[in-house]
Amino acid sequence: MKKELLKKLKLPDQPGVYFFLGPKKEILYLGKATSLRARVRSYFTDDIAEKRSELIEKMVLEAKTIEFTETDSVLEALILETNLIRTHKPRYNTIGKDDKSYNHLVITQEEWPRVLVVRGKDLTERFSRKEIMYEFGPFPSGMLFKEALKIVKKLFKFYDTKIPVGQEKSKIAKGKIDFNRQIGLYPKIQSKYEYDMTIKHIRLFFESKKEQIINELQKEMMRLAKSEQFEEADLVKRRIFALEHIQDVSLVKSDNRIYRDENNLRIEAYDIAHMAGEDMVGAMTVTEGGILAKSEYRKFKIESLQSANDTAALKEVLLRRLIHHDWPMPQLIVVDGSTAQKNAAEQVLRAKKLTIPVVGVVKDDKHKPVRIIGQKKLIERYKDEILLSNAEAHRFAITYHRKKRRKLLTKP
Repeated sequence: MKKELLKKLKLPDQPGVYFFLGPKKEILYLGKATSLRARVRSYFTDDIAEKRSELIEKMVLEAKTIEFTETDSVLEALILETNLIRTHKPRYNTIGKDDKSYNHLVITQEEWPRVLVVRGKDLTERFSRKEIMYEFGPFPSGMLFKEALKIVKKLFKFYDTKIPVGQEKSKIAKGKIDFNRQIGLYPKIQSKYEYDMTIKHIRLFFESKKEQIINELQKEMMRLAKSEQFEEADLVKRRIFALEHIQDVSLVKSDNRIYRDENNLRIEAYDIAHMAGEDMVGAMTVTEGGILAKSEYRKFKIESLQSANDTAALKEVLLRRLIHHDWPMPQLIVVDGSTAQKNAAEQVLRAKKLTIPVVGVVKDDKHKPVRIIGQKKLIERYKDEILLSNAEAHRFAITYHRKKRRKLLTKP
């Protein structure tokens, strides 16, 4: 598709979802946007392959036209994008993707349904089919989904307890629910009908059917007003206003931070820690769009070595990491060390037929970064993220090693 065609599209500076369509009007790729105009234009730069990937460059060249759907908020764009990807499974959205580690929203089949965040790989382990009333997702960005849920919780009050409501076995657990009711996180009125309506509205909201919710609430408001229940009618009116004017500034900011240039770069950084070759451990840390994703960190106890060999230990860690096909693949790997460590990582990737760039952070004798080796353009563009990832991997590896040593020394 040529850049000149953009002028004919009249893209609005509004949130929504955009669609790259192929020769037969099939959806090749779709995405959400804080600003449809700015986001779509970002695909038509000379360095799109470098900013995004060669796959996205290929998709843009293959596309014949672009369509879009405006939404009232970024929150609704995020939900609509997820629903459409799940329904249409566009080729360029799904190539090489494995959603087992992505978040899903689950509404349980219980007397008081809970609304829970569950990773894809845990869905079948934690629940049987009959225990799930509704399920939405996957939501690829954990950071963005977390911000989205904060907004949803302001619109709808629901339970998200670890165990079913009413099955609490301790006074502390019951007290926590009561406290959350008092501060407005959980429903205050224990009306089964009202709570069931809330669950229905949450389901409709995540099905991108906000207008249906508003229509139902308007009818409810009129009914209450006719029966002179004015306070209750006013509460419903406020709920309608909140839905029509969703406050998602925090989500806009997170979207801009995490997806700047539509490039949610996942960096995995690795470091090895030991004491004169003893108790060797490895650590993997993750950043997504420059944000630490601590839930994605992993620790490795080195099993194949008895003496100090950092490059061999790094190879072991990478090989063990790559077995986990359910973990999202990185777009960049950062290793602590110079050419030897960088070459070791690249050797493992070649053996696995993976083309992931590797950079090495070279340190001085005080373990301070002195230079970064690897692709120059990548280093220039992501220097801050690379150094952050490397520092975090070193901290995480040292913390794990010290904890392991302490446990061994205190062992009777």
